[in-house]
Amino acid sequence: MEFKQCIVVRDDLKLSPGKLAVQVAHASILSLEKADKKTINEWKSEGQKKVVLKVSNAKDLLELKNNADRIGLPNAVVADAGLTEILPGTITAIGIGPAPNKMVDKVTGNLELL
Repeated sequence: MEFKQCIVVRDDLKLSPGKLAVQVAHASILSLEKADKKTINEWKSEGQKKVVLKVSNAKDLLELKNNADRIGLPNAVVADAGLTEILPGTITAIGIGPAPNKMVDKVTGNLELL
């Protein structure tokens, strides 16, 4: 079986490259922590495939969360601490998976690459 993790970021925030990288890293780790051990091991054995995608705004990002929750995908939303570029509590990204590609694609398959 093939596994992947998708990280989806808000395109409307126009984060600096460094800030964006940190938000992607947070989303990846937080979502990984919600996956079961067997899935994590399979994903790691396949090379830890990650795909970074974008949505237009927070509403679209939260809709992804609802859809991931509905089908039982591990996921985690990142809310920034507000220490640098954006206000505290700003929702910046979501990590979805790792999980089987086909399941993740049900939630993220129509999104554009960042």
